[in-house]
Amino acid sequence: MERATRIRELLDRDRYAAGLGISLVEVTDTEVVVAMPVTSEHENFHDGIHGGAVFSLADCAFSLASNAAGDAVAIDTHMAFTAGADRGDTLTATAVEVTRGRTLGTYRVTVSRADGRTCALFTGTVYILPG
Repeated sequence: MERATRIRELLDRDRYAAGLGISLVEVTDTEVVVAMPVTSEHENFHDGIHGGAVFSLADCAFSLASNAAGDAVAIDTHMAFTAGADRGDTLTATAVEVTRGRTLGTYRVTVSRADGRTCALFTGTVYILPG
Protein backbone atom coordinates (compact mmCIF):
# COMPACT_ATOMS: atom_id res chain seq x y z
CA MET A 1 0.00 0.00 0.00
CA GLU A 2 1.22 3.50 -0.82
CA ARG A 3 2.56 5.48 2.18
CA ALA A 4 0.13 8.40 1.79
CA THR A 5 -2.86 6.08 1.41
CA ARG A 6 -1.96 4.12 4.56
CA ILE A 7 -1.48 7.32 6.56
CA ARG A 8 -4.84 8.72 5.39
CA GLU A 9 -6.56 5.47 6.32
CA LEU A 10 -4.94 5.44 9.77
CA LEU A 11 -5.99 9.03 10.46
CA ASP A 12 -9.53 8.35 9.22
CA ARG A 13 -9.83 5.63 11.91
CA ASP A 14 -8.49 7.87 14.72
CA ARG A 15 -11.59 9.11 16.57
CA TYR A 16 -9.54 10.99 19.19
CA ALA A 17 -7.71 13.00 16.51
CA ALA A 18 -11.02 13.74 14.80
CA GLY A 19 -12.45 15.03 18.07
CA LEU A 20 -9.52 17.41 18.43
CA GLY A 21 -9.98 18.70 14.87
CA ILE A 22 -6.69 17.28 13.57
CA SER A 23 -6.38 17.06 9.80
CA LEU A 24 -3.76 15.74 7.41
CA VAL A 25 -1.85 18.49 5.60
CA GLU A 26 0.87 16.67 3.70
CA VAL A 27 2.63 13.35 3.30
CA THR A 28 6.04 13.14 1.62
CA ASP A 29 8.67 10.43 1.50
CA THR A 30 10.26 11.93 4.63
CA GLU A 31 7.54 13.89 6.49
CA VAL A 32 4.03 13.65 7.83
CA VAL A 33 2.34 16.99 8.52
CA VAL A 34 -0.90 17.41 10.48
CA ALA A 35 -2.67 20.55 11.69
CA MET A 36 -5.12 21.53 14.41
CA PRO A 37 -7.02 24.80 14.78
CA VAL A 38 -6.91 26.06 18.38
CA THR A 39 -10.44 26.47 19.73
CA SER A 40 -11.88 27.23 23.15
CA GLU A 41 -12.10 23.47 23.77
CA HIS A 42 -8.29 23.33 23.71
CA GLU A 43 -7.83 26.05 26.34
CA ASN A 44 -6.61 25.63 29.91
CA PHE A 45 -7.41 27.76 32.97
CA HIS A 46 -4.91 30.41 31.78
CA ASP A 47 -6.93 30.80 28.55
CA GLY A 48 -3.97 29.45 26.56
CA ILE A 49 -3.77 26.15 24.73
CA HIS A 50 -3.57 23.15 27.06
CA GLY A 51 -0.26 21.31 26.92
CA GLY A 52 -2.16 18.06 26.51
CA ALA A 53 -3.70 19.33 23.27
CA VAL A 54 -0.26 20.28 21.90
CA PHE A 55 1.11 16.90 22.97
CA SER A 56 -1.83 15.11 21.32
CA LEU A 57 -1.17 16.90 18.02
CA ALA A 58 2.52 15.92 18.11
CA ASP A 59 1.66 12.38 19.15
CA CYS A 60 -0.75 12.07 16.22
CA ALA A 61 1.97 13.08 13.73
CA PHE A 62 4.38 10.67 15.45
CA SER A 63 1.94 7.78 15.35
CA LEU A 64 1.14 8.31 11.67
CA ALA A 65 4.81 8.56 10.67
CA SER A 66 5.86 5.56 12.74
CA ASN A 67 3.02 3.35 11.47
CA ALA A 68 3.43 4.30 7.80
CA ALA A 69 5.60 1.26 7.03
CA GLY A 70 3.87 -1.20 9.38
CA ASP A 71 2.40 -1.51 12.85
CA ALA A 72 4.35 0.05 15.72
CA VAL A 73 3.57 1.08 19.30
CA ALA A 74 5.08 3.91 21.34
CA ILE A 75 7.50 2.94 24.11
CA ASP A 76 8.87 6.39 24.98
CA THR A 77 7.88 9.99 24.25
CA HIS A 78 8.84 13.36 25.60
CA MET A 79 8.16 16.97 24.72
CA ALA A 80 9.65 20.38 25.41
CA PHE A 81 7.24 23.33 25.21
CA THR A 82 8.94 26.42 23.76
CA ALA A 83 6.12 28.93 23.11
CA GLY A 84 2.40 29.29 23.70
CA ALA A 85 -0.50 29.51 21.30
CA ASP A 86 -3.92 31.12 21.56
CA ARG A 87 -7.45 30.52 20.37
CA GLY A 88 -7.74 31.18 16.65
CA ASP A 89 -4.21 30.00 15.90
CA THR A 90 -3.53 26.88 13.85
CA LEU A 91 -0.79 24.54 15.00
CA THR A 92 1.10 22.32 12.59
CA ALA A 93 3.06 19.22 13.59
CA THR A 94 5.76 17.90 11.26
CA ALA A 95 7.08 14.40 11.97
CA VAL A 96 10.30 13.00 10.52
CA GLU A 97 11.92 9.63 10.95
CA VAL A 98 15.32 9.83 12.65
CA THR A 99 16.11 6.10 12.74
CA ARG A 100 14.22 2.91 11.99
CA GLY A 101 15.72 -0.51 12.54
CA ARG A 102 14.27 -3.98 12.73
CA THR A 103 12.61 -3.49 16.14
CA LEU A 104 12.89 0.21 17.10
CA GLY A 105 12.23 3.52 15.40
CA THR A 106 12.79 7.07 16.62
CA TYR A 107 10.92 10.14 15.34
CA ARG A 108 11.16 13.90 15.85
CA VAL A 109 8.14 16.19 15.67
CA THR A 110 8.20 19.99 15.52
CA VAL A 111 4.99 21.81 16.44
CA SER A 112 4.71 25.32 14.98
CA ARG A 113 2.23 28.19 15.05
CA ALA A 114 0.89 29.81 11.90
CA ASP A 115 3.49 32.60 12.27
CA GLY A 116 6.26 29.97 12.03
CA ARG A 117 7.33 30.07 15.67
CA THR A 118 8.12 26.67 17.18
CA CYS A 119 5.78 25.83 20.06
CA ALA A 120 7.11 22.43 21.00
CA LEU A 121 9.71 19.79 20.20
CA PHE A 122 8.70 16.14 20.58
CA THR A 123 10.74 12.96 20.36
CA GLY A 124 9.25 9.49 20.35
CA THR A 125 10.47 5.92 20.06
CA VAL A 126 8.38 2.98 18.89
CA TYR A 127 8.63 -0.78 19.07
CA ILE A 128 8.01 -2.18 15.59
CA LEU A 129 5.61 -5.10 15.80
CA PRO A 130 6.58 -8.31 14.04
CA GLY A 131 4.68 -9.03 10.90
